[in-house]
Amino acid sequence: MSLSVVYTRANLGIDAPLVTIEVHLSNGMPAFQLVGLPGASVKESRDRVRSALINAGFEFPSKKITVNMAPADLPKGGGRFDLAIAIGIIAASEEISATQLEQFEFVGELALSGELRSIQGALPMAFAAKRSGRQLVLPQTNASEAALVTTASVLSASGLFEVYLHLIGKQLLPIAEHDSSYSCTQDYGDLCEIIDQQHAKRALEITASAGHNLLFYGPAGTGKSMLASRLLSIMPDLNEEDALVVASIRSVSGDTINADNWRMRPFRQPHHSSSAAALVGGGSYPKPGEITLAHRGVLFLDELPEFGRHVLDVMREPLETGVINLSRASQKISYPADFQLIAAMNPSPTGDVEDKRASSEQILRYLNRISGPLLDRIDLQVSVPRVNLENTLSQAKQTSSEKSQTVKARVINTQTRQLDRQGCLNAALSNDQIRQYCQLSQSNQRYITQAMDALGLSMRAYHRTLKVARTVADMQGEKEIEQAHIAEALSYRSFDRMLHQLTNS
Repeated sequence: MSLSVVYTRANLGIDAPLVTIEVHLSNGMPAFQLVGLPGASVKESRDRVRSALINAGFEFPSKKITVNMAPADLPKGGGRFDLAIAIGIIAASEEISATQLEQFEFVGELALSGELRSIQGALPMAFAAKRSGRQLVLPQTNASEAALVTTASVLSASGLFEVYLHLIGKQLLPIAEHDSSYSCTQDYGDLCEIIDQQHAKRALEITASAGHNLLFYGPAGTGKSMLASRLLSIMPDLNEEDALVVASIRSVSGDTINADNWRMRPFRQPHHSSSAAALVGGGSYPKPGEITLAHRGVLFLDELPEFGRHVLDVMREPLETGVINLSRASQKISYPADFQLIAAMNPSPTGDVEDKRASSEQILRYLNRISGPLLDRIDLQVSVPRVNLENTLSQAKQTSSEKSQTVKARVINTQTRQLDRQGCLNAALSNDQIRQYCQLSQSNQRYITQAMDALGLSMRAYHRTLKVARTVADMQGEKEIEQAHIAEALSYRSFDRMLHQLTNS
């Protein structure tokens, strides 16, 4: 009888918990048994591993093979355990010294030929292997992704036999090296391509400067989607820590991560027919949804009222906390969801209020598809009117518009001012921090209170308006919030004013 122990990793959210593979060979009728809560895809590894071992030149043991995957209460899915199981069988057959396996972790799906296929979640596994002090052995196709964790020791292989040769010391596997030459190839467009709409561009700069949420509303064809798509062009680049978290989310989602795209801010644009599960995530093994895939980036919801109301309302908690908690019968997972919500919509079911094709009741019914609590969480609500045709055709107007790079420099300066003062952007200020950094004079306090009462807004909307006023003051380099800053912040609640007028008409 022989026993071997091999280490590997599972995926649980964006974490990679350790899984210990114990392989026991014993006398008796030949059998291959997997225990330890394996999923259906893991159970299928018995046939993949058997064929891979034979085609790689190993003798498959004619014994009773018991493979235990510990801990037994951790659900396990996918083909990432194939390599570890195969190495465990080889070690239990005494073709590899069991003591050599203690310094390695193995992940990879096996083809029937013995070649290694890529797996999802290589980046979180590299993080976890680094913390454990072991070397991570994985498929060559995942090497560049795992090498983003520069302090991890990552070995790449194209097949099972290469891993065996490394373990017996005959042919060492190459160490995956991080490609430090970063060149973002994504074209976000430029603000100068959008003619006129200066008020909307100003709102876009405020949004980028402090992480606020933004709603554009106006007739069809006025540039709402174009404005939203230009937001990333004026946002600062991700720092390395945030970039690795974003890359880890994409990794467990199955996206390809490489040196050219791992530091890009995400821009997610789900269709309005998307379900609530598509936004927040789900499944028996909960996968990240759109709000998590938009972490540290932008979630753009075009045609906002066309989304189901219950679908939109699932975002209310993540917009406040920056985290989404998914509870299933088998497990509970928390995913990061610190995103900026940018939405666009028409102010009428016919596309434009001015066409007079819809009554006030029809317009109000259409707008009420968006709940009040969700509107409270949108800091800026900006009207995007039709532009004058003469201005549209004027080339001089286009060439005089500011480029995104100029605006981006101002955004970086404004964010630096906030981070130096309070350690976070204004949109993330807590209630205690609001009292500390958004103090108002008595006259200014009366001014904003009267405006809030006139519009019938909630305390949450009051706090968010204060944050916007704080951002406007920071953009102008002012230490105190003045009435002009409050007035500008209130001017970005125009959707609330329109609803208030329709309701009372």
